[in-house]
Amino acid sequence: MSHTPHIMVVDDEAPAREMVGDYLRMHGFEVTLCDGGKSLRAAIAKQAPDLIVLDLNMPEEDGLSIIRDLKQRSNVAVIMLTATASPIDRVVGLELGADDYLAKPVELRELLARVRSVMRRSAPTRIEGGVPASSVSTASMTRFGTKWLDTEAQILRDDDGNEHPLTASEYSLLKVFAANPKRVLSRERLLDLANARDSEAFDRAIDLRIMRIRRKIEPDPSRPTVIKTIRGGGYLFSPSEK
Repeated sequence: MSHTPHIMVVDDEAPAREMVGDYLRMHGFEVTLCDGGKSLRAAIAKQAPDLIVLDLNMPEEDGLSIIRDLKQRSNVAVIMLTATASPIDRVVGLELGADDYLAKPVELRELLARVRSVMRRSAPTRIEGGVPASSVSTASMTRFGTKWLDTEAQILRDDDGNEHPLTASEYSLLKVFAANPKRVLSRERLLDLANARDSEAFDRAIDLRIMRIRRKIEPDPSRPTVIKTIRGGGYLFSPSEK
């Protein structure tokens, strides 16, 4: 029996959340509508969602504090909706672990495409027997320090086959490094290769993303040997010679 993806739409404006909810239901999703952080937490307590579409600008509790709380509790995927033109909220939201964002008023077809894309990236992929299984193509596996990046499943795994979640932006960076080993990549070049839609938001957060990635892959994050900082140059992925 196939699982129907469950999405929670959080917006204090009833017409907006109902419009998004109706559109997602029309395309086969199970949808729960919430008017703020309090109702979202109550809904999550009853049934955990696969993804949350979250308006950042709400009077009761702002979306950034909701994201911060969510990511401390789980790795649920989050797409932010923001009506602000400033990239600051987007930068903070992405750094807190949000997977993507869209500007309001939202274009429903684009939202649907982003929802499907984020859910593909965050869908759990099981490996039988722990270590990377024969069913996983070795061509799609790149060793990053203590982990393996599976570009086919878009997942970070350890040697026991356990999955370690990546945000969309972290995955984009690791994929770029995997394709460019032993090359110094400037921040500008990383932006180009990662196809960053919002280069300003991405650039301002890129060092913090690298720091967060290092915590996941480096044997000693305080002394990085896998993704090295090149003074005045950028970053270099130094793959293991083993």
